[in-house]
Formats: sequence, structure tokens, C-alpha cells
Amino acid sequence: MTGGGLLVAGTTSDAGKSVVTAGICRWLVRQGVKVAPFKAQNMSLNSFVTREGAEIGRAQAMQAQACRVEPTALMNPVLLKPGGEQSSQVVLLGKPVGELSARGYHGGRQQRLLGTVLDCLERLRGTYDAVICEGAGSPAEINLRRTDIVNMGIARNAGLPVLVVGDIDRGGVFASFFGTVALLSREDQECVAGFLVNKFRGDVSLLQPGLDMLHGLTGRHTYGVLPFRHGLGIDEEDGMGVPPRERSRAWGSASLRGTVRESVVAPPFGEDVLRVAVCAVPLMSNFTDVDALAAEPGVVVRFVDRPEELADADLVIVPGTRGTVRALEWLRERGLADALVRRAAEGRPVLGVCGGFQILGEHIEDDVESRRGQVDGLGILPVRVRFAREKTLTRPAGEALGEHVEGYEIHHGVADVTGGDPFLDGCRAGQTWGTHWHGSLESDGFRRAFLREVAAAAGRRFVPAPDTSFAALREEQLDRLGDLIEEHADTDALWRLIESGAPPGLPFVPPGAPA
Repeated sequence: MTGGGLLVAGTTSDAGKSVVTAGICRWLVRQGVKVAPFKAQNMSLNSFVTREGAEIGRAQAMQAQACRVEPTALMNPVLLKPGGEQSSQVVLLGKPVGELSARGYHGGRQQRLLGTVLDCLERLRGTYDAVICEGAGSPAEINLRRTDIVNMGIARNAGLPVLVVGDIDRGGVFASFFGTVALLSREDQECVAGFLVNKFRGDVSLLQPGLDMLHGLTGRHTYGVLPFRHGLGIDEEDGMGVPPRERSRAWGSASLRGTVRESVVAPPFGEDVLRVAVCAVPLMSNFTDVDALAAEPGVVVRFVDRPEELADADLVIVPGTRGTVRALEWLRERGLADALVRRAAEGRPVLGVCGGFQILGEHIEDDVESRRGQVDGLGILPVRVRFAREKTLTRPAGEALGEHVEGYEIHHGVADVTGGDPFLDGCRAGQTWGTHWHGSLESDGFRRAFLREVAAAAGRRFVPAPDTSFAALREEQLDRLGDLIEEHADTDALWRLIESGAPPGLPFVPPGAPA
């Protein structure tokens, strides 16, 4: 027997598809429904490694947590990791299979993956009572409809009802809802069951006349009006297209970091705050690593792109990146590289994670990612890096600073550590640390021990709070999303959609998709 399903689409990118999907998943699992998330194709620089060693989008990993199940490659069969403006690494069923330009991917490769995607979805529906699928971008991207495997392409082939989410805080939501339906073919329109308004501020009764008119124009109901809430979100997909100067503001609204930054700020547990500066390198990946720091009372996290912004930082982080050599050049062009070298020489704390760790080393031999051959690193850590064609995808665990640590690794670079002190399979030299491990700061005991070391080196009277649990904060966040669906959506109608599909006899809204 095949389980029920629903596709959560959006009028635009960042309309709230990921959080609505997670919220529906958490609502369902609290009702005793065995549920799983699914996104056929994800473009993301933030990824995660499953227990079987498969790489998937980090948003799907968090949606799996909302479902209280282990994430698997089936939940995100196709992952695209941008390597620049024109190309991406294609990860299929958790393993990289090559680099493709956008033209090459949409020119035929994408459509050939439809069978794989449908097979993964069918396997999930054979195991779970319900599968909540997330679309990508907008289903009305008519230039890409012929090869679409993530929006109406999968909805039609898998018989999924579609719920279209619109962000009313941006404005124009009624036009977006109507236009989305009106630009779809008659067959695609038959799958679109209705709408969900996201981020509404004010009195819902004032919105009702518009919802009534929308129903009159399209014949489709609105399944809920979700109120605006500060700091609601799950781990983000990517930050492509967000200028560095805007990253703190824009990213903060869609991750756990936003929950901390936009809620009532807890005072520091000790006498001082601790200031953390994260270098906003190009193609930054897995920047969710710093969310656990922002969750600590008294830790202030900001993203920077100028050397003077490092001056008052107690800790500087060079994060992961999909373009290590490009990021290294960017640091040099901006003057940040010299500032990092001076900082390390002065014994002021620096942490490099994954690509950032590689940048802090002596040499990088890259014939895989940038194909630039041997490049000098910053020379702060006694490490030489060689890029292998095979990607390392693991979930390591170990001990550091006297505490248990868990993490995950996603990298092509192989590090040869020639000195320093051991640190999470990387090394430490003075007050500079480097590791390939993502997610290590989510281990509460280790994070507190690390922050104590940083505070001592920085001369700050900062004391980590003894009871901050990052895992508990994540669970609280997912429960808030589930509450939002339960309290502000028509859950009976949503369940009927999941169980029975789109209502029959939905009217066609002209003009429909061009031939």
C-alpha cells in the first residue's frame, strides 16, 4: 500500500517551503503518523552526511529530525552544489557524479534523473504513512517546465496534490498566487489544490475578503494563514546571491541563529560577551556550523568581509567553502589574509573549518576543484592539502579538550598534518585551530570547553552557560513550527489532501502555460 503525499511549492524561492514542510512533518508525527520528508532536487551549499555516508541537503536532514527519523539519501536524491555562477557539482543518491553547467544539466541530464527521483519517492511512500515533499523555486518557471523533476513534473508523475506557499510579508501575494496557477497547463493546474499564506502580520479578518476573491478567481481554498514569527526557521539551503554586507541580516532570519538573534537576548553568564567574526568567503558552505555558537548566551556572531572588522573579535572563524582556492584569493584581495596571519602571530584565536582549515595550511595541491595545481596557503598551520577526486563523506566521533565530540566530514581535500597538536583529526598551533569536522560545536560539552579556551586567550571574563543544549533548542524550534501549523492551518483539510489527493473538478484558470 502506498502512503499519502503532498508537495509544498512556493510562489518564489524563500517563500517558506522548507519551514512549512518541516512544520507539517512535526505536526503529523505528533499525531502518530509515520512521516518522511522528500526533495527531489536541491541546490544547496549546506549539506549533511547520513549515517550510511550519503550527502544530502541540510534542510532535508532537519526535516527528517522534524519527522523523528534518520535522514537517508532517498529523501534528497539529487543535490546540486554550486561551484560558481555557471556550474554545480551533481550529487546523486548521496555521491558526487561530476560537474555540470546549468545549460548541460537542464539540457537533458535533469530529465533523465526523473526515473531515479520517482523510484526514491515510491520507496518512501511504501514505507511511510505520508511523505511531505518540498518543491524548489516556483512551479511557474515555464522556461524550465519541460525538464522539471522537482515541482509539477514530480507532482504529475506521482499524483501529488500541491499546496502553494506565498510570503505575504514581501507583498503581492494575491497576484503571485493567481499568476502561479494561471501560468500552469491545464493538467498541472489539476494538481494545485490551494494556497497557504506565510508571514502575515495583523488582523486575519482584514485579509479574508482577499482570500474570498482569490477563491472566486481560482476555485481553490486557502488552507491557512501563518502569522509572522521572529526567528522561525530550520537550517538553510544556501546563501547564493546574498551580498556579504547583508548576510548577517538575511541569513539570520532563516536559521536557528535567527531564533537566538531575534528573540530576547540572554545576558552573558559571566561578566563579558564573546565576539565571533566569521569571514564571509565566496561559496561559503555549511555556515550553520556557527549556529551553535550564537545559541550561547553572551556570544555575538557576525559575518565580516573587511580586515578592520577582525580588530575587536575574540575569535575569527574561516568557514567551509566549495571553492577553497577562490576563497583564499578573495581573502588576499580583501586584506583579510594578512589580518589573519597577524592575528595568529599575536596568539589571538582563529578557527578554520574544512575549506577554512585548508586555507590556513602551508600548501594546497588542487587538480580537482579549481584545477589550479599547487597554491600557497596562509602558512599558519603545519598542514599540506592535496585534493582527491573521491570525496570524503563520514560521521566521525572522538574526544577533544577532554570532551566527547561528534561531527561530519564533506571534503575532497586530504590533509597531511606535519606538526602542531592533534585537534579533531586536524591540528592546533598556538591559538589557531583547524579541522575538517563540521558540526563539532553542536556537542555541548566540547563547545563550552572550546569557548573557555578562547575566552582565556582573548582575556575575556566570559563564562559559557552550563545548561545550553543545542539539541534541545533545535527540538524546541521544530515544535514551534509544528505548533504554527496546528494552530493556524486547516489541518483536517490538509490531512484530506495528503490522504486523498487534490479535490476533483478544480477549474482551469486561463491563459494556462504557453504551448
